[in-house]
Amino acid sequence: MFLLRTLTSVFALTALFGSVAQASSFEAATEQVKAQLVASVDAVHPGDEILVGVHQQIIPHWHTYWRNPGDSGLATTIDYQLPDGATAGEIQWPTPSRITLGPIVNYGYENEVTLLNKIKVPRESAAGSVFTINAKVKWLVCEELCIPQKVELTLDLPVVAAGVDAGQGSPLIEQARASLPAVSPWPISLAYNKDLLSFQIADVKGQSATIKNVWFYPAEWGKVNHGAEQNWQLSGDKLELQLKPGEAPLTKDETLTGVLAVTEDGANGLVTRGYVVKVTGKEVVTGISLIKAGEPNVVLTTALFLAFLGGIILNLMPCVFPVLSIKALSLIKHAQHDPRQTRLQGLAYTLGILVSFGLLGGVLITVKATGAEIGWGFQFQSPLFVLAVAYLMFAVGLSLSGVFSIGGSIAGVGSSLAERPGYSGSFFTGVLATIVATPCTAPFMGAALGFALTQPPVVLLAVFFFLGLGLALPYLLLSQWPYLQRFLPKPGVWMDRLKQGLAFPMYGAAVWLVWVLAQQAGVNAVAVALGGMVVIAFAAWVYEFTKYGGNVAQRTGAVVTVLALGVALVGGYVGVDTHAAPLKTELAENYEPYSAERLFELRSQGKPVFLNMTAAWCISCLVNEKVALSQPSVIETFKRGGINYLKGDWTNRDPEITKLLAEFGRSGVPLYVFYPAGAGNSSNRVVLPQLLTPEIVTQAVTTPTVAASLR
Repeated sequence: MFLLRTLTSVFALTALFGSVAQASSFEAATEQVKAQLVASVDAVHPGDEILVGVHQQIIPHWHTYWRNPGDSGLATTIDYQLPDGATAGEIQWPTPSRITLGPIVNYGYENEVTLLNKIKVPRESAAGSVFTINAKVKWLVCEELCIPQKVELTLDLPVVAAGVDAGQGSPLIEQARASLPAVSPWPISLAYNKDLLSFQIADVKGQSATIKNVWFYPAEWGKVNHGAEQNWQLSGDKLELQLKPGEAPLTKDETLTGVLAVTEDGANGLVTRGYVVKVTGKEVVTGISLIKAGEPNVVLTTALFLAFLGGIILNLMPCVFPVLSIKALSLIKHAQHDPRQTRLQGLAYTLGILVSFGLLGGVLITVKATGAEIGWGFQFQSPLFVLAVAYLMFAVGLSLSGVFSIGGSIAGVGSSLAERPGYSGSFFTGVLATIVATPCTAPFMGAALGFALTQPPVVLLAVFFFLGLGLALPYLLLSQWPYLQRFLPKPGVWMDRLKQGLAFPMYGAAVWLVWVLAQQAGVNAVAVALGGMVVIAFAAWVYEFTKYGGNVAQRTGAVVTVLALGVALVGGYVGVDTHAAPLKTELAENYEPYSAERLFELRSQGKPVFLNMTAAWCISCLVNEKVALSQPSVIETFKRGGINYLKGDWTNRDPEITKLLAEFGRSGVPLYVFYPAGAGNSSNRVVLPQLLTPEIVTQAVTTPTVAASLR
């Protein structure tokens, strides 16, 4: 461990300095690596598809990295600039090797390697011209220290007419093709459970006597524990390879890709060949299970219970509580009427919530089917959705203030409830409660939602319905059990005053959503939103004072109201630029923006890191930052401990943050993680609760072992 810390310190001093070799030729060199740009031909024909490679000659004891670098490192990148109409394919990676440094296991290349790309020459290329290939190549080269480097290479190939010999090109291309992993000659299947991944490789009987070693290189980080032993055994004509899951383990019906490296006895000694593996695993445990880094094992029954409990707690969150209070007022009114109507009101409210959660789950399933990475509250990443909810909150506030009323009203507390059941009002109150609940994340929800978003549609919908049941439970119990209604106060004038008072949290929510809109779409969106609210207020006023007039007045008022609402909605749709630059805000002194590269850099240097994944529309996040993360005691603790505070903003869609959330089994923000000092140390990281206090944060960063045991 002392050696590892020493090496980490050396890396910390050198990783800040990269070397750059500018070149206008096909080759360039740094102190550790000589790079060449080579091709499979000496000339090109119009419409040809050729192979181009970046060949690296690496000095002894140093190495560069594969597409999945393992526990640390960065994969080499190649950015081709080509003539108009030409295209470059993905990098074709040769079979890597393992490079170990203490407990750290990396995947990469020593001595030499050629990374190939297919390049398509445009058919319009004229014979006699020159086809110029420019490549900007970046890599990280390491021994006991690591140095980021980059070169710029240029290769000119003459364009010749069809039928003219194009030449043999560089022999390095054929050598590189021979080192690429081949299609597996054996059937491969994969079974897994929470503790083990097991490859079953059939029909190897003819080669079983020559196989000396087997190793699987996963193409994605976290699917396999890079440093764990990979035990294999032969049984007749079958070979079994057992792996330990990593920090982002395989999920149900997920495909595992990578390279299976098989070392055999050859005529001139040991020979290692790589074979492409792309197989969908079969889960072999009882029931449905899933492990995610930072979360406990979550089985279906546990996930449903956590979702139900999280839904109950959502009622106490600042985004939902005003709506529940409004509904409680209507229940006080109903308590003096037919108990059957009261029960039906509760069922209608519950139905509104369940239908809304079902629709939300359906949207998630549909969007996930397109391959998009999404999470809880994803709809608030759309500026247009934020604007629509801001308008809704403002309209509800106007209704509560008495500016207008429509039957039972959207809030379910209109004046006509005494004359009719108003079930539609209760239903839409449930819808409203669901809408305002999505920016909040309650305790216990993280594991349940993270589990749901990785499961088949039926399981996802089941978790969402249980979350909705939890949200509906308090009002449902009050409406179904008359005994509980005895504890409610008696109706009176105070109810109208309280109802009017509850309008102000709605106005506050509208103001907050306009602020969120500014973060997403810039300051011009604020003017659009405020203008739309003026039009909505005008529409409400016109509707209310004309609805008691004659037929002409009512019709005129209805037309003006509809036109005004149309102007607000269409104006918002047209006026909000969803591609506008977000509103820039000054960074606080105690944090810096999150990026995967910055996190990797700090962890590689062995520095302690505190991650805060947040969003402007996440009320829980804002409360945590106010009551905990912005407190002087926490800021001082971070400074005293040399803790680097990284803050990721998920207000707008960010695939990098979505990927990080998925690694921790989370479907949305907030997420708080502390990495103690120590290079690449993931095993001791601490995932904090979703509701913070200054004491929770300071304990986590000063005594992480204790904090982890208390989660």
